[in-house]
Amino acid sequence: MENNNVPKHLYFYSVGLSYKKADAEVRGQFSLDAVAKTRLLEQAKNEGIESLIVTSTCNRTEIYGFAEHPFQLIKLICDNSNGSVDAFQKVGFVYKNQEAINHLFRVGTGLDSQILGDFEIISQIKTSFIHSKSMGLANAFMERLVNAVIQASKRIKTETEISSGATSVSFASVQYILKNVEDISNKNILLFGTGKIGRNTCENLVKHTKNEHITLINRTKDKAEKLAGKLNLIVKDYSELHLELQKADVVVVATGAQNPTVDKAILNLKKPLLILDLSIPKNVNENVEELEGVTLIHMDYLSQLTDETLENRKLHIPAAEAIIEEIKEEFVTWMKGRKFAPTINALKEKLNAIKASELDFQSKKIADFNEEQAEIISNRIIQKITTHFANHLKDDDTMVDESIEWIEKVFKIKAS
Repeated sequence: MENNNVPKHLYFYSVGLSYKKADAEVRGQFSLDAVAKTRLLEQAKNEGIESLIVTSTCNRTEIYGFAEHPFQLIKLICDNSNGSVDAFQKVGFVYKNQEAINHLFRVGTGLDSQILGDFEIISQIKTSFIHSKSMGLANAFMERLVNAVIQASKRIKTETEISSGATSVSFASVQYILKNVEDISNKNILLFGTGKIGRNTCENLVKHTKNEHITLINRTKDKAEKLAGKLNLIVKDYSELHLELQKADVVVVATGAQNPTVDKAILNLKKPLLILDLSIPKNVNENVEELEGVTLIHMDYLSQLTDETLENRKLHIPAAEAIIEEIKEEFVTWMKGRKFAPTINALKEKLNAIKASELDFQSKKIADFNEEQAEIISNRIIQKITTHFANHLKDDDTMVDESIEWIEKVFKIKAS
């Protein structure tokens, strides 16, 4: 059977893992730093992937992109992280086409965040898209979809109160410290790492503890100095970390390192120590708990802490979902039209080719053949046929990808 004209079909997938099924340790195995993300995109390009974006945060590692089979995208994650395919199969997810679109809308609008209404992920999605576009890996579909999600995020922020009140991992960590450390204003607090979570935690510490004994350490000292200058805090060199750990009563670790930077070997404690690890992968070795007086709290535990603010946010979920549905419907309408238009055009070309061949044959066979009338009738028939197919593809109940594939196979056409 002749099969040369049958095109390969790509589907839109979302593959990855999140806090919902993967704990912090597993998420750490699959996390991707900036270098790994770039390497992943380069590999995708070399393997013929048309368009994708990749996000990796403390709560999730996900790819949104086009592939014949989701394993092509799963492989990209596993090849560029410390995660394995076996581990992914236990905790990972795969969404296809409309489900993948739905998932990106929920993630980008904070409805799927570990703490409801946390909108930090949308900036990650924007950055990921810009990165992919700069490497030629963002097609018109992806650009339109990301812009639709950004639009939904903005409207939900301004039209609902789903992000009202202070609640985040940073805020939850400070609340935990306030509830569990007596006389916190006179304790020595050490913050190691001044990334986004570290900065937010530091600002919350200054605001809520009234503590003047907060010390910052960062691998890049000038970043710590910049933050300390705003908040009037102390900065120490990275080389002094082990000394500052001995002085501290509370340590908050929020670095982007891929391996633990704090373990029991560098702790020589003379007093109790509370350590909060807000990093993914984990940056505090669990062996610190073998030391007497050490309490280790991880961000997954902090994320489970609910308060009145979080309960109030849940009341605004229906309003947020209504906004998502409105914008998503506009996107889906655009997507369907854009998706099937090339196939309808290719079908029309195929039917016109059949028409031309048949009219040529009949004009030679029939003596009084009226080619002009035959042309008019044939064109009307072709228009009616293609309109029927277009109406079928526009129908809300139609599985567009499968229908397009069927049309292209039956008529042996390939949409441009």
